[in-house]
Amino acid sequence: MKKNNIILIGFMGVGKGTVARAMVKEVGLKSHFRMGEKEEAGMVGINSHFQYVIDTDDLIESMENRAIKKIFALEGEAFFRNLEKKTALWLENSVDNTIISTGGGFYKQENLKNIGTVIYLKSSFDGILKRIKKAPNAKNKLKKRPLLQDKKEALKLYNTRVVEYQRVADIVIDVENRDLKDIVIDILGQIK
Repeated sequence: MKKNNIILIGFMGVGKGTVARAMVKEVGLKSHFRMGEKEEAGMVGINSHFQYVIDTDDLIESMENRAIKKIFALEGEAFFRNLEKKTALWLENSVDNTIISTGGGFYKQENLKNIGTVIYLKSSFDGILKRIKKAPNAKNKLKKRPLLQDKKEALKLYNTRVVEYQRVADIVIDVENRDLKDIVIDILGQIK
């Protein structure tokens, strides 16, 4: 049975965590305005119960008490994917009414659709790299993503994954060159 969560998927660096945090903030603001007051486009009600954000990579780092980069370096990708599977099962059994931002490969979880509504944040590879490079802590953001170290390999991975993201998504949102608030309003409008 599908849970009442929103799962943001997409390639690493597309902005899933940023969008998730902005969504909770927007929903929190909207929930203060009840019927008869400044209710905007029906956003209060169905969306106002999303008050928490969970990031699957943060959960895994907490569970392992080490950074993902270290997990990849010491244990390898297969070990990390098993941690994602464990996390996906926990989300399905324990989490509801939450916005979940995921790591780039989390979309492969067999129970993804049971966890909630899957939203693919879509951008070109160049758009993602530009977004990361514009961030105030760009160097750290690039360093933190082991799979982005080799651009040629990362592009190959991107080309494989975009087809798969599209296939598993319930909703696709193009985020390239868009204002964060517009992206959030677009998502909230589509999940009613």
